[in-house]
Amino acid sequence: MTKLIDTYGRVHRDLRVSLTDRCNLRCTYCMPADFNNWLPNDELLTTNELMTVLQVAVDSGITEVRLTGGEPLLRPDIVEIVKQISALNNPPKLSLTTNGIRLVDLAQPLKDAGLERINVSLDTLQVDRFNQMTHRDRLDDVLKGLKAARDSGLSPIKINTVLMPGVNNDEATALLHWAIAEGYQLRFIEQMPLDAGGLWSRSKMVTADEIFESLSAEFKLTPKENRGSAPAEEFLVNGGPATVGIIASVTRPFCGDCDRLRLTSDGQIRSCLFAKTETDLRGLLRNPKLSSSELSQAIAKLFEKTVFEKLPGHGINNPDFVQPSRPMSAIGG
Repeated sequence: MTKLIDTYGRVHRDLRVSLTDRCNLRCTYCMPADFNNWLPNDELLTTNELMTVLQVAVDSGITEVRLTGGEPLLRPDIVEIVKQISALNNPPKLSLTTNGIRLVDLAQPLKDAGLERINVSLDTLQVDRFNQMTHRDRLDDVLKGLKAARDSGLSPIKINTVLMPGVNNDEATALLHWAIAEGYQLRFIEQMPLDAGGLWSRSKMVTADEIFESLSAEFKLTPKENRGSAPAEEFLVNGGPATVGIIASVTRPFCGDCDRLRLTSDGQIRSCLFAKTETDLRGLLRNPKLSSSELSQAIAKLFEKTVFEKLPGHGINNPDFVQPSRPMSAIGG
C-alpha cells in the first residue's frame, strides 16, 4: 500500500526524475541563447545514489518513473541508468522525455535496457523556424531520432509541442496531420512560467481554448472519457483512433488529480513544478554515519513529509504568484 497520500487525498504514484540540468538546445521559452549557468557535476546525484532513492520511492508506492532533464540523453551513463532501474525490486513503468537529438544512436539500446516509451519535444517542422526557436540547426537529427525510436519498438511515442503567438502557432494543424501520418501522439502544452529568462507573459501565451479552436478548423475533436490523473485532456480526432492532447496547466489546472512528485538532478524532492520549497536528499545520501537501512528509512520519511506538505494547487492564477527561482531545465519536467 502506498505511503504517499497527501492531506487532500491525492495518491502519488508518478516520480519525474531529472538526470541533468544541461541541454543541447536553447528553446526560447526555456532559456536564453547564451545560458550556461549549469549545476556543478559534483552536485548531481551519482547513479548509485539515484538507485538508492528510486528503490525507496518504489517501496513507498511509486509505480511510474519518467526520466527528464535538461536533456537526459546527455547523461553519459543513460543506458546503464535505464538498465539499473529496470532491475530494481518491483520495477516501475519507465519512460523518458527528450529533445530527440541523440535518439538515432540511443533508441535501440534504451529499449533493450528496459525503456518502455518516450516523449519528444518538437515545436515545428520548418527548418528555419526550428533554428530560430532552438538556436541550433538540429531538426533533421530530431526527425531521424523519432524514426529510430519507432523502429526500436518504443511505444507510444508522444510529441510535446509548445505554441507561441507569432512564432509557430500557425503550425498546429500541420503538426497534427504529420503526427497522425507518422503514428505519433501529439500533445500541445500551454507555455508555463518556468523559463530561465523570466520572460513568460500570460498575454503572450497560446491558450488551450485557442489551440482547440485552431485544430477544430480542420478536425472534429471529441473528448475522451476517464482522464484520471493524466495532465493531458485527450480528444479523438475525426472519431479516432488517432488522438490529440492539450495540457492546459495555466488556464485549466488539473492540480486536484495530480499524482506526481519530482526529483531534481542534484537530489532535491519537489512536490510540484511550482513549489517554493525543496527537500534535500543529497545530504542524507552523502552522510557516512548512516547505515543502509537508516538511510532508506530517512529517505522514505522525507518523501512522506514532502507529500504531506503538498499544497492544493500550483497557484499560477493567484494574484501573489511568484515564478520559481529554478527554471524548468533545473527542475525536470
